[in-house]
Amino acid sequence: MPRFDVTIAGELNLDLILYGLPEEMPVERELLAERMVLTLGSSSAIVAHNLASLGSRVGFQSRIGDDQLGQMALERLGRAGVDVSRVRRIPAPTQTGITVILPHTSGRNILTYAGSIAELTLSDLDLKSLSDSRHLHLSSYYLQKALQPQVGKLFRELKAAGLTISLDTNDDPEDRWEGGLRDVFADVDVFLPNSREACRIVGTQDLELAVNRLAELIPLVVVKLGPEGAMAQRGKEKVVSPAIRVTAVDPVGAGDSFDAGFLHQYLQGADLATCLAAGNLAGALSTTGPGGTEAFRDSAHRERFFREHGRIPASAD
Repeated sequence: MPRFDVTIAGELNLDLILYGLPEEMPVERELLAERMVLTLGSSSAIVAHNLASLGSRVGFQSRIGDDQLGQMALERLGRAGVDVSRVRRIPAPTQTGITVILPHTSGRNILTYAGSIAELTLSDLDLKSLSDSRHLHLSSYYLQKALQPQVGKLFRELKAAGLTISLDTNDDPEDRWEGGLRDVFADVDVFLPNSREACRIVGTQDLELAVNRLAELIPLVVVKLGPEGAMAQRGKEKVVSPAIRVTAVDPVGAGDSFDAGFLHQYLQGADLATCLAAGNLAGALSTTGPGGTEAFRDSAHRERFFREHGRIPASAD
């Protein structure tokens, strides 16, 4: 049996979230936040943390700076039960990245210093350890600038080792949606965009058309629809699952948490309806705490939420 259910090669950093800032943010003014949270950030790390919290065996590989931010992120991920023994700590001038999130009533500003996020390469990864798994997940395709041109080779090698592969591109800061993305689709088993990302990748505003075209390229396309829940298409099979209504603190990391819930069930062979429901449940739980992992870290809150809204079954041994 492989050592891990899921291995993840990706970015590791913290999120600094400042709440209560004014909607209008004039320059040259000192604007006061009402409260702040410094929490585990990055799509890859949030998926890894929350998968482990749900009971999956998770291995994580990354590159971080030899600094306090990197140490804090590493400790937070390790305390969730994620194997971080293959994370490389690089001395200065490399610095661990950080994202500053400014939530507003009408949306949010997301400001990222990439740092080590953009420096991870194939040479930083232990392919033998990555392949000691049933599945590989990759997030933040467009933030991982150095790894991006090597993703195709990474996928091919791990596919040859018998792994299934999932991909969540997350946003493209340049909004170009190029970078060889369509070339790597050949080895992707599960694609997990949100509705905007799916449409931008295909170049249409018609979501149904976007999903149909993506489904011609990838065996399973799973689209996160925010307050409308999620949908999945496998060939001609289509399944829609409604969102779970909760009182949200913020939506940070909800999509990544959805990925964790979905993949946790997918790897146990569950049907699409069950996988989608588990994804929606994990995404909803995430929104009840600040950031993408705080609601999962609070075991009492997590268990209470599952009692009230449904439980994601534990991994089968």
